[in-house]
Amino acid sequence: MKEGLLRRAVRPSAWKARPQPGGAAILAAVPLPVVVLDGQDRFVFANAAAEQFFQTSVASLTHMRLSDLLPEDGRLFAVIGQVRQADAPVSDHDLALESPRLSRRGVSVHGAPMPDLPGGVVLTLQDGSTAQMLDRQLNFRGAARGASAMAAMLAHEVKNPLSGIRGAAQLLEQSAASEGDRELCQLIQDEADRIRGLVDRFDMFSERPVELAPVNIHQVLDHVRRIAVSGFAAHLRVVEEYDPSLPPVWGNRDLLVQILLNLVKNAAEAVDPVGGEIVLATAYHHGVRIAVPGSAERVHLPLQVSVRDNGPGIAEEVRGTLFEPFVSTKRGGQGLGLALAAKLVADQGGLIECDSRPGRTVFRLSMPAPPPGSLGSAQ
Repeated sequence: MKEGLLRRAVRPSAWKARPQPGGAAILAAVPLPVVVLDGQDRFVFANAAAEQFFQTSVASLTHMRLSDLLPEDGRLFAVIGQVRQADAPVSDHDLALESPRLSRRGVSVHGAPMPDLPGGVVLTLQDGSTAQMLDRQLNFRGAARGASAMAAMLAHEVKNPLSGIRGAAQLLEQSAASEGDRELCQLIQDEADRIRGLVDRFDMFSERPVELAPVNIHQVLDHVRRIAVSGFAAHLRVVEEYDPSLPPVWGNRDLLVQILLNLVKNAAEAVDPVGGEIVLATAYHHGVRIAVPGSAERVHLPLQVSVRDNGPGIAEEVRGTLFEPFVSTKRGGQGLGLALAAKLVADQGGLIECDSRPGRTVFRLSMPAPPPGSLGSAQ
């Protein structure tokens, strides 16, 4: 009897009875973006990951050509042409997919012919920009830690003797015999105050606990916009492109105001006074969870806030170090604003990145959602 039960448990017909998923269902479940193009480069299939990659719904993609999203002289079209010419799989790496509707860098693409579709090509895309963003952010955090150590050293080694110098100058001023001597004593005090102010700026990099709570990011952006249009951006067009369904972000309201105000001010200074435009945008991206090197932590940052301008762009040689201290694109700039922004974003568990080319510069914050059980009244 036991043998009979065993035979029934493992008989092949039991496995054959299981329903097998179709090819479309399999492709739809693949976590990487997968699209199928016909011989005229029209989309005939796109999975959910491709919808997010191209930031366009599947329903819209299936009524579009690839050339509607990307210029035809790009490397992606060259890969597609090679697949059709060789009738064999072709791969390429580190592609930049840039257009007014799309900005992806560090993309790997794998193309293969579709036997049942004349001229058809199936493309699998792998976006390396998220991993690159994480690597850059880890570098930003390292730079912030270096600035924090410098701030602590300056506070200890400079502030104490500086107070003594200023106090001595005040005593000398009281007993100065001439007006010229009093002016020199006052000059010493003014310079001591100026140096102390510079040290205080560095002190902003010091490690301090940050109180986090659910924050309505649209209220923050509205506050920043009102400050901007009533002051430094009064002559510019400020556009809002918000996702009204966006949930609260997990952060600190005052720090978010400080970060975004700094980014908007930089954008206002970069654009042409005539025709200059700043776009404030929010979006939700499901994305993937990113494993942080050296730990078991996995970072999920689905909430994106961006500040975009139509200025001349940032020079290529500066982009890699843009968030490090003392790096500035402004004449006479001290290079602390973006370094501080990177630190403050990191303190809230987020990431900051910059994409720039002539006519389009985007600073993008990727922020976490509130943890379960923390949603109350948003700040």
